[in-house]
Amino acid sequence: QVQVVESGGGLVQAGGSLTLTCTTSGLTFDHYAMGWFRQAPGKEREGASCIRWDGGSTYYADSVKGRFTISRDNSKNTLYLQMNSLKPEDTAMYYCAADPSWPSGSGICSQALARYYWGQGTQVTVSS
Repeated sequence: QVQVVESGGGLVQAGGSLTLTCTTSGLTFDHYAMGWFRQAPGKEREGASCIRWDGGSTYYADSVKGRFTISRDNSKNTLYLQMNSLKPEDTAMYYCAADPSWPSGSGICSQALARYYWGQGTQVTVSS
């Protein structure tokens, strides 16, 4: 049984930093592309940042480029998202996703597909 578990969310002031962590079990981690998606109230889930199984290709949404850094440690089956210079508009539930595909362009960030393995999410709230 595949499990995807996010952690590291919280309340932070604008300009602050957080690091999200996603751990997985039940899948061959280095065979899966991973991604961080986020969903704000009343909005669709969107891909914030994604990374290919070997770490050789990454994608960042324009809204987070230059502020967020995605990374993975295949020896620990763990995905990270370092978030700096946080803004109130970054407030959302952040979800970790896994899928063995990597479409050209934005990778698995292109769509939040139901077939992905999803975690339960971790809340990030940025106060102004």
